[in-house]
Amino acid sequence: MGIRSRVSALFKGPEEFDLTSGGIGKPLFFLSMPIVITNLFQTAYNLADTFWLGQYSTDALAAISFAFPMVFLLISLGMGISVAGSVLVAQFTGAGEERDAEYAASQTVTFAVIVSFVLGIAGYFGVDTFLSLMGASEDVLPMATSYMEVISLGLLFMFGFFVFVALMRGYGDTITPMLVMFGSVVLNIIIDPFLIFGWTVVENAPLVGTISFPELGIEGAAIATVFSRALALVVGLAIMFRGNRGVQIHLRDMAPDLSYLRRLVRIGLPASVEGTGRALSMNLLLVIVAMFPDTVVAAYGIGTRVFSVVFLPAIAVARGVETMTGQNMGADKPDRAAKAAGLAATVLFGVLTLAGVLVWFIAAPIADLFTTDPEVVEITTQFLRYVALSFGFIGIMRAYTGSFRGAGKTLTAAAISVLMLGIIRFPIAWFAAGPMGESGIWLSFAVSNVAGALIAYGWYRRGTWRDSNLTEAKVDIDEAGVEMSADGD
Repeated sequence: MGIRSRVSALFKGPEEFDLTSGGIGKPLFFLSMPIVITNLFQTAYNLADTFWLGQYSTDALAAISFAFPMVFLLISLGMGISVAGSVLVAQFTGAGEERDAEYAASQTVTFAVIVSFVLGIAGYFGVDTFLSLMGASEDVLPMATSYMEVISLGLLFMFGFFVFVALMRGYGDTITPMLVMFGSVVLNIIIDPFLIFGWTVVENAPLVGTISFPELGIEGAAIATVFSRALALVVGLAIMFRGNRGVQIHLRDMAPDLSYLRRLVRIGLPASVEGTGRALSMNLLLVIVAMFPDTVVAAYGIGTRVFSVVFLPAIAVARGVETMTGQNMGADKPDRAAKAAGLAATVLFGVLTLAGVLVWFIAAPIADLFTTDPEVVEITTQFLRYVALSFGFIGIMRAYTGSFRGAGKTLTAAAISVLMLGIIRFPIAWFAAGPMGESGIWLSFAVSNVAGALIAYGWYRRGTWRDSNLTEAKVDIDEAGVEMSADGD
């Protein structure tokens, strides 16, 4: 078997496995593995910025520590649209209703564009006030503001690509988004240092002279991210319009349908609440972190980015469980959905616990990759070691909340997230930061990770998610794509 054949054997598309019948482990693996790689590429955006800006200056590193939670907040406010679209596409696909899946995807794209445009404008005009409220220092605030202004103007491209990934995943195709993301990340990594540090080419020919590009600093990192994501979105839209892979969208189905918007909001609003709760938790924690020196802020930024890498399997498998649950609920097979969630929780607990043990031992070398400041390395090492041994519990929580979302119980997933982050993590960090210093913040992560897993497992065992089937309420559409009758939503 050649190298190309070996690589191809690692990935299988939805045409090669059935999510609603047969074994569970194999299709979940083939569904989730491309998501792991896609999310790894996604994280590479942040890691590339963190690495290059860490070489640029400690203030720049602290600036993206403030900027990243705001990016997350803006995307989280609109993420309910993508979650709702993904769940609807999954359940209609599982039920064999291809036309309804296409209409759901088309409407999702329409409203995603509208929402991202509104949020981008709001973010652009509110960035300075927001970052000031977060406690950014005078040295950090101008750089963080410059970064966020560019990101806000490009939010349509960033959020639009997330919607493409979500819709393809709902159909069961996780390979195509992975390939598109790969190209986007490679482009971003190549142009990042040139835009941050600038470049100069000196030619000997007298008519050519010196060619140079200005040093843009942190603003250059933002431009690189937006530009590469815009190209990825263009490719993603072309794929969905052609319909050769994954779910297809149609222009005739993209006229705003307010009755369908109500359905998207009903399903997606709790998911936005969940994502926004996570973002607000990060921002509120940042208010506490900002009470400490910039070295602590920088360590917090490095640590949260390391977590984003470590938790890639949990996030990916949770998305796989979401799709499997959605398709099996559409096929009226809740027991199979429950088995998928249980298997995912068990595997993730074991894998992430081992990863946590590894991170605990090599915390200092990991921190040293991102900064040359020895004090930041020391603080980051402490942060990583406080949280590392609780990694496995994040896997449990993610698996079960993913299944809740796939079943359409997005409000339950949101409630668990709010409990974990707002009721447990933030208060512990607030009260413990006084007597324990920054160690109190690190402790809040570990305690809330364990509590979140216990809450999610207990809630899932109640079985209230089993009565959810979104395909029972459909919108009838004629051949021209015009709504004929509402489903009573």
